[in-house]
Amino acid sequence: MADIRIADRTINALQKSLDLRAQKQQVIAANIANAETPGYAARKLNFEDNLRKALETPEMSGLQSNAKHFPLGSQGIQSVQATVSQQQNSNPLGDGNTVSIDDEMFDLAENQLLYEAGSQILKKKFSMLKYAASDGR
Repeated sequence: MADIRIADRTINALQKSLDLRAQKQQVIAANIANAETPGYAARKLNFEDNLRKALETPEMSGLQSNAKHFPLGSQGIQSVQATVSQQQNSNPLGDGNTVSIDDEMFDLAENQLLYEAGSQILKKKFSMLKYAASDGR
């Protein structure tokens, strides 16, 4: 029997991207909320490179016959994790806060646009599946 999947790799990538973009939204919101907090180090959430690498790696599954064996194949798109880094204060003047409101607002707008684009593409993919399942009606 053939391996039938309703959710293809594109749908999985879009779902993971939306989840990570929601996390990025929270990090940006925390930076904006702490813009006036002395000594606060702005954080950046990065996941794009990890997601790109997961998409470029072919999905393989291997049978692990013993628990002591190394796992075979890639972990897949669902295992992609974001990394959070803190910006160091390079300005010797001021209160040590590294939040730039202009940068954060730009990141917020960019993240929002990319989230909306991803959700629209995902919506279109699901509507195509619905169309195919309803036999073109």
